Amino acid sequence: MASVNPPRGMRDFLPAEKARRERVLSIIRDRYRAHGFDEIETPVMEDYDRLHAGIGGDNEKLAYNVLRRGLDADAVREAAADPAALADLGLRYDLTVPLARFYASHRAELPGVFRSVQAAPVWRAERPQKGRYRQFVQCDIDIIGDASTRAEAELIVATLDAVGALGLENATVRINDRRALDAMLDAFGFAAAERPGVLITIDKLDKIGPAGIVGELRERGVQTAAVDAFEAFMNRPQALEHLPFGERQIRNALPDGVPDDVIADLVAIGEAVAATQPAAVPDGPPLVFDPFLVRGMGYYTGTIFELAHPSVPYSLGGGGRYDGMIGRFLGTDVPAVGFSIGFERLVDLLETSEADAAASVVLIHDADVALGDLLALKSQLVSEGIRVRLERRPKNLKALLERAMSDGFTSFAAVRTDTTRAELEVKPLA
Repeated sequence: MASVNPPRGMRDFLPAEKARRERVLSIIRDRYRAHGFDEIETPVMEDYDRLHAGIGGDNEKLAYNVLRRGLDADAVREAAADPAALADLGLRYDLTVPLARFYASHRAELPGVFRSVQAAPVWRAERPQKGRYRQFVQCDIDIIGDASTRAEAELIVATLDAVGALGLENATVRINDRRALDAMLDAFGFAAAERPGVLITIDKLDKIGPAGIVGELRERGVQTAAVDAFEAFMNRPQALEHLPFGERQIRNALPDGVPDDVIADLVAIGEAVAATQPAAVPDGPPLVFDPFLVRGMGYYTGTIFELAHPSVPYSLGGGGRYDGMIGRFLGTDVPAVGFSIGFERLVDLLETSEADAAASVVLIHDADVALGDLLALKSQLVSEGIRVRLERRPKNLKALLERAMSDGFTSFAAVRTDTTRAELEVKPLA
C-alpha cells in the first residue's frame, strides 16, 4: 500500500493546531497593519533564472525546481547536466526574492516608500530534523524606498509589538552592520578575498566560542597576523556595561577604524526605538549591539539584526538592509530593508491560551430533534458570535466530549425536542 504520511519535512495540521496557527498569524497581521504595512501576495513559483540569479545565497542550492513541460526522455538525457535546461520554474525558497520582483513589476502603482507584509509558505530541500522543515511559513515585513534609519527603527518597533501582542515579553533585538564587520576585518588585516570565509567562521561564534573561531581560522590558512590581531581583540580586557546599547557601548565593542557614519546610524536606530518604550523602562532600548553578528545572506548591505528571547538559545527571526537586490531587476538600486519572524519557532514557543478556543459550543442532540429546529438554534448562536458544532448523541458521550475539547471547543449543551435558546443549559468541557 502507498504511504499515507505527508512527504518528509512537511506536515498535516489537525483542526485545533490549525486554529492555533491562524490565531497567531491573525495577531501578527493585525499588529503589522496597525503600523502601516500593507499585505501583498505573490505566486508560490518564480522563474528558474530569478531564483538562481545569485541573490538568494545558499538558499538557491535548496530550491525545488519544476521540470519544463513537454520534455521527452531524449530531451531529459540531453539536458541532464544543465539544470536550467531541465527546469523553467521553481518553488520560492523565501519571500524576499519574490518581493523584489513584485516591486520591480508594480513600482509605478506603489507609493514612493512601500511598506509590505507577506505571510506565506516557502519551500526548501532541507534535511528534515526537529524544528527544520521543507515547507514552512515566513512572516516578513519590508520597507522599500527609504534609505534612512527610520526604516530599520520602524521594522524593529513593529516586530517587537507583534511579539509582545503574542505574550512574549522581554524580547530583544541583536543588531550589527555589515559595513562595521567589513571595517573590523580590514582593521585586523584580513585580505578581501579571505573575508567571505572568515565571516562564515565568525558566524559560528555562539556554537564553538572564541577559541574555536581562532582555531578554525588558523586551519583555514588565512593570514597569521590577522588571526593574531583578531585573537588579541577577543581576549582584551572589557569593562562590564550596565546598559546594553548606546554610542559608548558600540565603540567599546569595535576596534578603531570603523566609520563614524556607521556608528551614528546604529545610535540613531537605538534612540528612535528607545523613544517608543515606556518611561518606566530605565535601561534604554531593547537592542543589544553584537559586533560578531553576521547573518549569512550575502545580499545584506548594511544593518543586520536578529530577534532573541531569553527562553530559547536560538533566534526567532532576523533581517537586514539589502539595497542592491531590487536593482538586479530594475537596473538602478532601490533602498530596501526587511525583518522576518520565524513563524514555526514562534508557534512552538507560545503556550495555548484561552483565546484559541473562545466562545464555542457543541450541541449534542437527540435523534428525534427536527433538523430545522437544530439549524435555527445553531444560527441563533452563530449570530451571537459563538462557534457551534452539531453532534448526534452517541452511546459513548465521554469520547465525543474529549474529541470536542481537543478540537478547541470550550462547552457543550444537550438539545431535545423543542429546546429553545433560553432553555439551553451550556456547560464547560473542562
